[in-house]
Amino acid sequence: MGKVRRRGYTFIWWLGDHRPRHVHVFDKADRLITRVNLETMQPMDIPQIEGKLLVLLRQLQAEGRL
Repeated sequence: MGKVRRRGYTFIWWLGDHRPRHVHVFDKADRLITRVNLETMQPMDIPQIEGKLLVLLRQLQAEGRL
């Protein structure tokens, strides 16, 4: 399992989890916001995600954290 906290969000993923490769995104109250497909950067549980969340996900990928 991997876990990163950044700007009020917690990102969690599990090695060997089901496809597609994704990350679980929680808010600062530890409530699940959505899962995000890391290949398409699309939310899996809600219609749309905020732009700032998308920026954070791309930063984490660029840093090699996801």
